[in-house]
Amino acid sequence: MQTQIENLFKSLKNEADFVAFKTVTEKTRDLSVRNGKPDDISTSIDSGLTIEMMKDGHIGYGATCEITEAGIKRAFAQAKAMTEASSRIPVHRFDLSVRPKSNGSYTSRRQKALDQISISEIYDFLKQTSSKLKVNEKIISAVSDAMVIETEQNYLSSTGSSFEQNFNIVVSSFSATAQDNGESQTRSFHGGRGNCQQIGAEYFDVSRALHECEILSREAIELLTAENCPSDTRDLILSPDQMLLQIHESIGHPLELDRILGDERNFAGWSFVQQSDFGKLKYGSDMMNVVFDPTVPNEMASYKFDEVGNPAEKKYLIKDGVLLAALGSLESQARTQISGVANSRSSSWNRAPIDRMANINLEGGDLTLDQMISKVENGIIMFANRSWSIDDYRRKFQFGCEYAKEFKNGKLGQTFKNPNYRGVTVPFWNSLAGLTNQPETYGSPYCGKGEPSQIIRVGHSSPYALFKNIEVFGG
Repeated sequence: MQTQIENLFKSLKNEADFVAFKTVTEKTRDLSVRNGKPDDISTSIDSGLTIEMMKDGHIGYGATCEITEAGIKRAFAQAKAMTEASSRIPVHRFDLSVRPKSNGSYTSRRQKALDQISISEIYDFLKQTSSKLKVNEKIISAVSDAMVIETEQNYLSSTGSSFEQNFNIVVSSFSATAQDNGESQTRSFHGGRGNCQQIGAEYFDVSRALHECEILSREAIELLTAENCPSDTRDLILSPDQMLLQIHESIGHPLELDRILGDERNFAGWSFVQQSDFGKLKYGSDMMNVVFDPTVPNEMASYKFDEVGNPAEKKYLIKDGVLLAALGSLESQARTQISGVANSRSSSWNRAPIDRMANINLEGGDLTLDQMISKVENGIIMFANRSWSIDDYRRKFQFGCEYAKEFKNGKLGQTFKNPNYRGVTVPFWNSLAGLTNQPETYGSPYCGKGEPSQIIRVGHSSPYALFKNIEVFGG
């Protein structure tokens, strides 16, 4: 099939100022076990071709899952028609600088490829972990699930690009729901502690997972008799599994340059960030350093090239609290002259690439968690997101968590259920007062954006973070 695609590409590549073919094949095995019994087992394979074309400074697309000469030529005609129609009223006239020549390959770091593990082996892992979650009769739902994803991308362009990227990805979660006397509480690991990353079959280490599952279940039961989170203003420590979403919603999305330009206003919303803010806005305190880094081994959204061939490099978005660069692809950079990154990404062969997050990481500080807690007279630490709300401009937000503990005079105290906190993005990040020295890596397969909608995978790394004088509340 690849030879046929290459031959058709050679015959068509000179019919526009720029032509690129990208093939994507993805195999997904999806398994779920509830209370030790199979809940869902399925396998799907998705494969197709994206054709990208530039003519008279405008870019258009076609796509097909019919990998035949007729199917590819229809998709090519579709791309050509879109490009010609759009070039009459262009948003911006691009040149070939937005499509660099790139060559090479990328393979997810792994010890054992995912195609070397069977459905039965994955199911056995999930059955054991689900059974471990059910520590007593108060656990009414014990769920273990896994998505095992193998993806291959191949890219050719008329500027001489030729690269392939192969991804092995595991997305796994554990969840325990406890119930007693009309009260229900859930504790879960979603996308964290190595549960959501590029990795091979070595992920399915049951001894590590069983230990985590037992902790989860006992904390779910503990929450049944815990007091509601108090409603007041106090210092707040957020664990890395909650910082995953705090970074994603109040840093990642606001810095997407197509949102700042207004391209996403009909669906995902705008951003409070203005083009004039780059290089000036004090986004957070001096200890806030945030990087875009698709080069981290095993993180969820690592790659060598974005999907138009821009080489992936680590870059500071925020340095010492000051906003420096946007999450803007080469097209958005050309439109604004604002420094961006290699983040032109699409969810599959049937979507055009747009400005997307990849790995957005908050760098660590110099404290241990015990040292951080010891510095606080009256505070609370929260774990694991349960709910969230944020406005269309990514300014005001409210997050709910699963589990919290109070700390007074530098010592941990009682457990609280139903903890929540709220804030405003820039004042919140300027209240950042401490970071631990060992960031943890998390990820999510479910970042939604774009019209038509695209669900994409992202990674986030963060330490524990201390924020001063934050409004918290229960219920």
